[in-house]
Amino acid sequence: MTQETTIMITGAGNGIGRATLMHFAGKGWNVIGLDKDADALAELREALPREKALLLTCDVGKEGEVARAFERIDEWLDGRPIDCLVNNSGIADPYCGPLEDVELAQWQGWIDASLTAAFLVSRAAIPLLRRAETASIANISSTRAVMSEPETFAYAAAKGGLDALTHSMAVTLGPKVRVNAIRPGWIETGPWQKSAARSHPDHRDKDRDQHPVGRIGTPEDIAAAVDYLHGAGFVTGQHLNVDGGMTVKMIYEH
Repeated sequence: MTQETTIMITGAGNGIGRATLMHFAGKGWNVIGLDKDADALAELREALPREKALLLTCDVGKEGEVARAFERIDEWLDGRPIDCLVNNSGIADPYCGPLEDVELAQWQGWIDASLTAAFLVSRAAIPLLRRAETASIANISSTRAVMSEPETFAYAAAKGGLDALTHSMAVTLGPKVRVNAIRPGWIETGPWQKSAARSHPDHRDKDRDQHPVGRIGTPEDIAAAVDYLHGAGFVTGQHLNVDGGMTVKMIYEH
């Protein structure tokens, strides 16, 4: 890739988004990051060359904020394309409580942060993606799109909708733009939070043993999957589990 290759990531301030942004910045790509967390973006600005990074505070679940962000993005690109878009935004906590107690506004919060945001940002990015010789979109879904714990229905619905949006977008935008989803499993994001929220949890043996690979996932694992899918020119409309094999292992409590 040339130094003019550009990736755009939503939810770029912390966790998977932060790790993915730094992964591609380390490869010499231009990076565009959107997040509501202004403090996290300020830290990233200090770590990245100004001419190679555009970091904007934006609630990507709100149409007006997305429109204003893309005015600035188009100006900054100055005719260059976006080569890869990563729709990563979402509410990290999947637990919403009993179904009968959840208010519509709470439900809508999960849907907007992940599914509506992916629609709004993708819609705005399409003209910029089509400038590229070939472009890709990676939607960050979850294994919770296909399996659940109790009281996680809003999160699961948002990610299930994102899975459906993925295959529909792949058919709609091909062949110019390929679209895939990544389904992270248990990913420990503590080390990739902004400094005020950073942590290094010590997981139990039983936590690691749930995974056939023998460990819990890292945000770097998801960044590597984005990198793979961007280069995989014959892959589109797919849903890639990156979960250490957890979803294929039968677990019984003895």
